[in-house]
Amino acid sequence: MTITWLGHSCFLLESGGFRVLVDPFQGVPGLPDTAARANAVYCSHGHFDHNHTQNVTLAEGGEDPFAVTEVPSSHDGQGGALRGPNTIRRFAAEGLSVVHLGDLGCQLTAEQVRALRPCDALLVPVGGFYTIDARGAKAVAEALSPRVIVPMHYRTEAFGLREIDTVEPFLALFSKELVRHYDANRLELTADTPAQVAVLSV
Repeated sequence: MTITWLGHSCFLLESGGFRVLVDPFQGVPGLPDTAARANAVYCSHGHFDHNHTQNVTLAEGGEDPFAVTEVPSSHDGQGGALRGPNTIRRFAAEGLSVVHLGDLGCQLTAEQVRALRPCDALLVPVGGFYTIDARGAKAVAEALSPRVIVPMHYRTEAFGLREIDTVEPFLALFSKELVRHYDANRLELTADTPAQVAVLSV
């Protein structure tokens, strides 16, 4: 399975030629609005930086290899009272599973953890302010026990929402040996992919 980061919280998941797009965005400083071709599109919630489907071209045909599990959650720590609901999705194909947390704003319940495991790769927001912060993201990762952790929803000097934090506080919670920086925005996930925190580039 191929995981491609398009920036912010947007990813393309590909298996057998079938392409799933998750959380296309608009209005993120330093990044062009998402424009992509995919067979299916999923949005974790209705905010502008996660539901910009206008520039997405839907490709017809192809057998969908992904089994999708949807788990309701909250965009904040008050049951959604501040920022509304958020949908976590687990995409399973090729005997592998990828969990996209969307704009998760709270810790997972035991029931949610059971619904999302096993988890081979976790796409987790780490920037705080609108979502869980670095330590909150680490706690969620510990609950789900993925082999591969891909941080998302953070800012750099080149792009990102100014209110949220950089990825560095999250990376500092892991051993340097576990953190891998990629010069590309794509990661091939297989049964043999080693444990790592994968920092992709856009």
